[in-house]
Amino acid sequence: MSCAKQYAALPFVVLADRIEVCLITSRTTGRWIIPKGWPEPDVTPHELAAMEAFEEAGLKGQVESRAVGRYRYLKRLGDGSDIECDVSVYPMLVAYQAIDWPERTQRTAAWVRPKKAAKLVDDKGLSVILGRFPRTFESLATVSRQF
Repeated sequence: MSCAKQYAALPFVVLADRIEVCLITSRTTGRWIIPKGWPEPDVTPHELAAMEAFEEAGLKGQVESRAVGRYRYLKRLGDGSDIECDVSVYPMLVAYQAIDWPERTQRTAAWVRPKKAAKLVDDKGLSVILGRFPRTFESLATVSRQF
């Protein structure tokens, strides 16, 4: 079984007293995930993560160009076969969420604290990334207040 690359956005906001992340549901199973997609020619990984965040959750903001983690999961393809995906995760400081976006009627979006998000997702590797979010991104959150 080959391993495919995907790129994901980890959307977050910094509120007065906490950080929240945005989870979305997958279209087929309704599981909680983060926006992600397949590589595209002439699009950098973090740009692709930003594109997916808009298409899947209506989010616009600043995406870091350096991945903060990776995880693997098994994706079921349309033909019923499975493929292992290696997902690079890019943090995204969200500036706003649009009223309408391409997949709005196909997914649900929820803003939650990182520790709760870690419990909601099924993918173990993603859960680890979310669970350490407050510590890993403390400096990023401090910087984000300057935007």
